[in-house]
Amino acid sequence: QVQLVESGGGLVQPGGSLRLSCAASGYDVDYYTITWFRRAPGKDRDGVSCYRPVDGSIYYADSVKGRSTISRDNAKNTVYLQMNNLKPEDTAVYYCAAGISDRPVHEVCPRPEFFATWGQGTQVTVTS
Repeated sequence: QVQLVESGGGLVQPGGSLRLSCAASGYDVDYYTITWFRRAPGKDRDGVSCYRPVDGSIYYADSVKGRSTISRDNAKNTVYLQMNNLKPEDTAVYYCAAGISDRPVHEVCPRPEFFATWGQGTQVTVTS
């Protein structure tokens, strides 16, 4: 029903900024919650942020709260994750994922099992 393509990763210095993009295509795109996950070296996937278009619900993990902003361009069916004041611990492969659930986003978005469709990932490296 939906396909996802991530882009926008790259190499940045600590304190820098980056904007990741998740372009969605397919049917009923507006019904899908889009979540950003990341996998750091040697670690499991962590939920970062998500946006549910149906009700406008937004979730941020504590690790990025205050430094990141998730948004959506409805005309382009694209969800963005703006990350500021990047830290070395933000280094990871970032994935976007799509799922449908009416449960609160703070319950759904940190858990990969709620998301059936995944993008290919984009590498973010924060180093001096």
